[in-house]
Amino acid sequence: MKEKAHIIVFGNEKGGSGKSTTAMHTAIALLRMGYKVGTIDLDARQGTLTRYFKNRFNYIVQNKENIPSPDHMAIERSQAETKAEQQAEETAFLSMALEELGKICDFIIVDTPGTDCFLSRLAHSFADTLITPMNDSFIDLDLLADIDMNNYEIRGPSVYALMVEEQRNKKMMTSGRGIDWIVMRNRIPHLSTNNNKIIADLLDKISKLASFRLTPGFGERVVFKELFLKGLTLMDLKEYQNNELTMSQISARQEIRTLIKAIAPEKYKGYRKPLRPDDIKTKKIAPENDNTVNTNDLMDESIEKKKKKSA
Repeated sequence: MKEKAHIIVFGNEKGGSGKSTTAMHTAIALLRMGYKVGTIDLDARQGTLTRYFKNRFNYIVQNKENIPSPDHMAIERSQAETKAEQQAEETAFLSMALEELGKICDFIIVDTPGTDCFLSRLAHSFADTLITPMNDSFIDLDLLADIDMNNYEIRGPSVYALMVEEQRNKKMMTSGRGIDWIVMRNRIPHLSTNNNKIIADLLDKISKLASFRLTPGFGERVVFKELFLKGLTLMDLKEYQNNELTMSQISARQEIRTLIKAIAPEKYKGYRKPLRPDDIKTKKIAPENDNTVNTNDLMDESIEKKKKKSA
């Protein structure tokens, strides 16, 4: 019997924190380390992660390059008439996507919407590892803790931290397993300010209150925006860039390695043989066109199979 896939959820109830970019780089880094990876985009309306993969597939077709890509699914919000029906449909869609990808993957990466909704909460309840990218600002910090800005005293956990705690408790009750929560600070300015020092101190205190680990995030770099248009990540550049890597690109790649080290994939799935350039060129890893699957289609296929069995 296949071992259960390890589910990594990227969550934050505030948009623009870098969830999709971080999810994409994590997925490709794990693929290149030799793991089998699947991805799920729950923010299908905005669809940043899905568009990132479509850009990647376009790059593959146009350049005839066979670069590693995970199996990807996008889940749309239910349009059912009642709230109960919507939640039942979304539960079925996500459960089916996790089940299908779980059959073939070591890791499943889930990108959630930057807002509070049932589908996002549901995904958090399935997380084995939760990664919360946040910008280095008091606005982002407000989602984690209620802070008295007069004296920077922490009154208690805030809305997002409370939601995570709720889903942790649910998971512990249903499966007996907890959630390893990692918070990463993105877009930290190169020159430290007094506010940065205050935020760092507050995060350290909040981490003990809300039981999460802190890890350095990604810097504010133009290269991330440029790579999105090509569907590439920094882990691809060494093979598909004619020039030598710049110092900024080398530093950014190290930031990704730091995140992967914090996730510690070998702890859950052991070590794998990393992909070499020759493996990628000779092995059919990426599809010819597009391996994005919509779970509405998946649900229709499942229903048809059940009908045939009962006939």
